[in-house]
Amino acid sequence: MVKDFTEPGDIEAFGRLQEKLGDIYRDVFPDHLLPRTVLIVPSLSLDTEVLARVEGVRHYEERMLCLLLLLRMPETRVIYVTSGPIDEATVDYYLHLLEGVPHRHARERLTLLNCQDMSDRALTEKILERPRLMKRISSALGDRSASHMVCYTVSEIERRLAVELDLPIYGCDPDLLPLGSKSGGRKIFREAGILMPDGYEDLRSEKDIIESLAELKRRNPQLRGAVVKYNEGFSGEGNATFHFEGCPENGLEEWIAAHLPQMEFGARDLDWDIYREKFAEMGGIVEAFVDGENKRSPSAQFRIDPAGHVEAISTHDQVLGGLTDQEFLGALFPADEAYRLEVQAEGLKAAKALARQGVLGRFAVDFISVPDETGWKHYAIEINLRKGGTTHPFIMLQYLTDGIYDSATGLFNTPQGEQRCYYATDNLASDCYRGLLPEDLIDIAVRNGIHFHGATQTGVVFHLIGALSEFGKLGAVCVGRTREDAEELYRAMVAILDRECGKS
Repeated sequence: MVKDFTEPGDIEAFGRLQEKLGDIYRDVFPDHLLPRTVLIVPSLSLDTEVLARVEGVRHYEERMLCLLLLLRMPETRVIYVTSGPIDEATVDYYLHLLEGVPHRHARERLTLLNCQDMSDRALTEKILERPRLMKRISSALGDRSASHMVCYTVSEIERRLAVELDLPIYGCDPDLLPLGSKSGGRKIFREAGILMPDGYEDLRSEKDIIESLAELKRRNPQLRGAVVKYNEGFSGEGNATFHFEGCPENGLEEWIAAHLPQMEFGARDLDWDIYREKFAEMGGIVEAFVDGENKRSPSAQFRIDPAGHVEAISTHDQVLGGLTDQEFLGALFPADEAYRLEVQAEGLKAAKALARQGVLGRFAVDFISVPDETGWKHYAIEINLRKGGTTHPFIMLQYLTDGIYDSATGLFNTPQGEQRCYYATDNLASDCYRGLLPEDLIDIAVRNGIHFHGATQTGVVFHLIGALSEFGKLGAVCVGRTREDAEELYRAMVAILDRECGKS
């Protein structure tokens, strides 16, 4: 767990800083030729025990390298801070994606700093512990009147960093983060009148879980299963599925209590004793498992700007898998045309409710969707008040193509009016990929013609490259003209990597 770094006066000081962000957004953001500095702190300031179950998770700090494409604006400077050094071949790879900007010009406006510390602690905590590194960051920032910070998530520790650096954050006030917990999400859905699975929130104990599961079953005798979730789970790692098969009509609570250890846990090396202890610490929810043929997992992404304007920015069909089919593996953009605008409209209800609470920045609303006799039924299940697995692929598409998302159609169009779609993943992994260096991966992509081409605005862009050699894991955004093109490009890319690495 990330310890609380809050000091007296932080909340008030942060509020004053955030007021400055409104001025920067109004005066600087609209003109791409005005000087500005963006500090990027991709700290996963979440529960360290949950994060530790994600293989190669420290390299997830590299997912925000898509923001290096901000350097396409000729007067923009970027400071990117990480736990450990980023391979220069990876940096070079991203800078060469900048259409029309000389590599040297962009590199001179980029400052890379790192803590030389790959421990499991949050990056922001490491930064605050290094006063000389703080001085380097402060010196590189220069004029604060045109500078801001971007983070993966904004917790109390990022607020502390903002106050220390006298720098506003384009992100949600940490005091509002409970709105994005599993319990907080259910309350927002209820307030906004959005359909969600039957369930209970604000649970803390084993007794709470047992009573909630029993009541769900009594209310719906046909219910086959339920899902127990940590309030602050990550990528499905905090989820567990409970099955009611064989449960009696009498003595239901006792039967449930005896069968809790047999739940299907979303994370490896997790058992009931560990899960129960973490649930008591974090709190969580219990909700009915949504059954259905052809079940989908779409999400809708939104942005609330410093002026309070709510904007729909994308929809995705999430690709889930893992031990309980609840782990986020990737996403297909845009979501299926059969329901993409419906999901966007339902998510917009939650977005407006969040705007009324003062939420700022990018976030996503996740659904489970099942077809019925009238079309599709969408159950809202989660709000992510942070950048997630669908954030960086869409940012990459925007910056690579200079295109625009049309919320009226749910489609993304290039300046030439051509549609673009993508298949994105953070979890392409194989033991045979271990030992591949960044330059090896880039060489394979270029020689096989799958590297992203500026002329056609199609191809593959890789991320999480730093996790490749040690963990055999990387991410990719496969951009095509249609969803089918993007999926086919993904399959071709996997086949090429497998062949090049000798996978049988």
